[in-house]
Amino acid sequence: MKSTSFGRAATVRTAMLAGVAALAIPTAAFAQDADLEDQDEDVEVSNVIIVTATKREQTLQETPISVSVTTGETLEQAQIRDVLDLQTVAPSLRVSQLQNSSSSTFIIRGFGNGDNNFGIEPSVGVFIDGVFRSRSASSLNDLANVQRIEVLNGPQSTLFGKNASAGVISVITRAPQFQFGGSIEASYGNYNNVQIKGDITGPITDSLAFSVDGSYNKRDGYGTIVNLDEDINDRDRWTARGQLLFEPTDTLRIRAIGDYSKIDESCCVVSTLVAGPTALAVVGVGGQLSTDFFSYESYLNKVPVNKVENYGGSLQADLEFGALSLTSITAYRELKNYVDQDVDFTSADIVNEIRDQKVETFTQELRLSSDFDGPLNFLLGGFFFDEKVKQDSSLTTGADGRAFFSLLAGNPQVFNGVEAALGLQQGSIFSPGLLTTEDYSLDNTSWSVFGTVDFEPIDGLVLTGGFNYTHDKKDFALTGVAFDELANINLVDAFITGATGGAVTSRAAFLALPEANRNVLQALATTACTPTSAQGTCNPLLGLTPFQFQPPFLSIPNAVEDGRTRDNDLSYTLRAAYQFSDSINGYVSYATGFKASSINLSRDSRPTFGDYRPGPVRSTFLAPSSPVLDGGIAVPNLNTGSRFAGPEDAEVWEIGFKGEWDGLNVNLALFDQTLKGFQSFLFTGTGFQLNNAGEQSVKGFELDTRIRPVDGLVFTFALTYLDPKYNSFTDSPVGDLSGERPGGIPEYNIATSATYTHEFGASGNRLITRVDFSHESNTDVNNGLPTFNASLGNTRVFKREVNLVNASMTLALDSGIELGLYARNLLDDEYIQTVFDGVAQSGTVSGYPSAPRTWGGLVRFKF
Repeated sequence: MKSTSFGRAATVRTAMLAGVAALAIPTAAFAQDADLEDQDEDVEVSNVIIVTATKREQTLQETPISVSVTTGETLEQAQIRDVLDLQTVAPSLRVSQLQNSSSSTFIIRGFGNGDNNFGIEPSVGVFIDGVFRSRSASSLNDLANVQRIEVLNGPQSTLFGKNASAGVISVITRAPQFQFGGSIEASYGNYNNVQIKGDITGPITDSLAFSVDGSYNKRDGYGTIVNLDEDINDRDRWTARGQLLFEPTDTLRIRAIGDYSKIDESCCVVSTLVAGPTALAVVGVGGQLSTDFFSYESYLNKVPVNKVENYGGSLQADLEFGALSLTSITAYRELKNYVDQDVDFTSADIVNEIRDQKVETFTQELRLSSDFDGPLNFLLGGFFFDEKVKQDSSLTTGADGRAFFSLLAGNPQVFNGVEAALGLQQGSIFSPGLLTTEDYSLDNTSWSVFGTVDFEPIDGLVLTGGFNYTHDKKDFALTGVAFDELANINLVDAFITGATGGAVTSRAAFLALPEANRNVLQALATTACTPTSAQGTCNPLLGLTPFQFQPPFLSIPNAVEDGRTRDNDLSYTLRAAYQFSDSINGYVSYATGFKASSINLSRDSRPTFGDYRPGPVRSTFLAPSSPVLDGGIAVPNLNTGSRFAGPEDAEVWEIGFKGEWDGLNVNLALFDQTLKGFQSFLFTGTGFQLNNAGEQSVKGFELDTRIRPVDGLVFTFALTYLDPKYNSFTDSPVGDLSGERPGGIPEYNIATSATYTHEFGASGNRLITRVDFSHESNTDVNNGLPTFNASLGNTRVFKREVNLVNASMTLALDSGIELGLYARNLLDDEYIQTVFDGVAQSGTVSGYPSAPRTWGGLVRFKF
């Protein structure tokens, strides 16, 4: 049962919660928090960690779900600065850095979505101090003053108002204290890495306390833009946060938090894995591209700009009245993200992109929970979410664009002839300047009612039922303009117009031809769609089709598409947990989860197949009847694609075992998890394809162990085994993947560590040495690339294996001074993070190499 008090009479309990003692699975460490030093010596905390994964305060061993916890002390020792590094200690979690500082993907048990499209609902929810962060860019800055991080595996719907179909990352920071204290830390590492962080806390009055913390992180880039002699993959970020804690009575607690963070960096190093035939054209216009994948050398025509501003505030109020507790969390946040980069990743000036995004989010959560002495307890909550997303973006054709595409066509004067034949102004095709502009907006409002009931019919047996009813609505508007003259002409329709002497200039005119001309009509249509012919009759214009990669955009809302989604869902959880003995707990559960529809905020957002059916080679004249066509709103070269993906439904069966003995802790969870309508998301070159994969499943287990053979020595070992499968995915960008293993999901993930604390007698001085190792077994990076595999008929799929060793040593003196050394990726392991088709470079494959070894030293003072 929960027993919480907020007054000074609850000092011991508060210390246990704030100190987050030693057991941290999979990264175990002894609690040495200063808040515990003055407490009663009889308080036993060395084997206890309190978590709030179930929205109740329980020990990790008592919590009947699969959750891994990393303490603030472990974060310090392992030099984990942000959530990108968290995956090295949480094996079920994977974080993938994409093309800029703000684009990362969180994946749990193999499920997750790319966050480089702000219309995508995250499958993994990130909460910081109970506040939902709707985009990964708002949670990527350095972690400061963290008490613990909980990673909850599997669908989380009945305890978090914002449904998370794959799992939750919950970051809990330290609240202000009524005892004066703080810390300051400075470190210096290779690549001139300077990091400074600090915090201070203390009382203002007997009932009001404060805390202020901040961090600064600046580093030279570990990559080089060779032709510009500039760094890339640098660090330049800082954070600041202030808190107030008001406790006017023993039953009322109010916590206010305000924070601001900023990132201004150049990211990321892109190298070439396969230089396709287009590489000759790059060189032909005086450009270069990187061919040594792990050299960290790039060739770009400009230094990329990545700027992120993230700020907001929250107010949490906790009120106890008798056996009931009421919690309210109100928050408002803003995120601004600006990207300006060369997207062909060569030193030739071919294509550049600007993306300017803003996200405003308001959330309100209200929870009522009980702490009755009887067998029945409950939690009932409501959650409101309101978000506005605004994005302005554009592609620009560079000064080398026309010459580059002319070389690909095999004739430097080819476009002059095309312009003359089609009646276009000379020099207009691929002329320097705007290629596309886009204006996207998304308004998302949702509310949910959620809750759980715990029933304990006999001692040790707890039966739990939970539910979450969610109503979600999205209204979106997408407008785009394609400026390239060639892309605005359908080559089949243009041939038909020319072949009829200008008599047929529209679909209506084509269909209105006399009945007697039907045979001629059919022959003309066949010829128009034939690029080559043994009889010599063909459409010579079709050879230009590959150069129409940015066709006109059909804006939405329109007469056929209303630009709205409306989703409703009831998710639930059923669980039985039993305490077999003082040392052994077990549980079995069945849970469902839900993620609402996602919107494709990219230039690849096109009508669904039911709303439009393109003709051969995207012809409008030859297209069959459809609402878009019949409504007269079709634009040239319109194709079907992925405006949005429908809801994602998750379900998971899980059996768990948790054992705790003297010197040994073992947690084991076996699961069978399925996502129906999984929202598949893939970069296609200059945009993104979003659609529902029929069904994806994963079976596996998670094992966390902690062994303390002697005082001062702790070993941890965590293993995740995953056996995923696309049960049904017929319309993937690389063909039918039904029955295949999804790429990017390793079979085995391992996180293990050894920590030894040597105490120098009774002096209070300690030397803490830690070594940890994380491993991802060899696996395909993805299931293939749309252009590389399709156009070349090449089934080659790139692989990745990860073996990271990190180490640290800290001398902690009784005076509060700490001196440390650290190294991340100590053995300089090299692996591919991800790969993608070269932009406007058919046959070229680019990718992101892993980060090199980093090391440094630090000095810290705690007072």
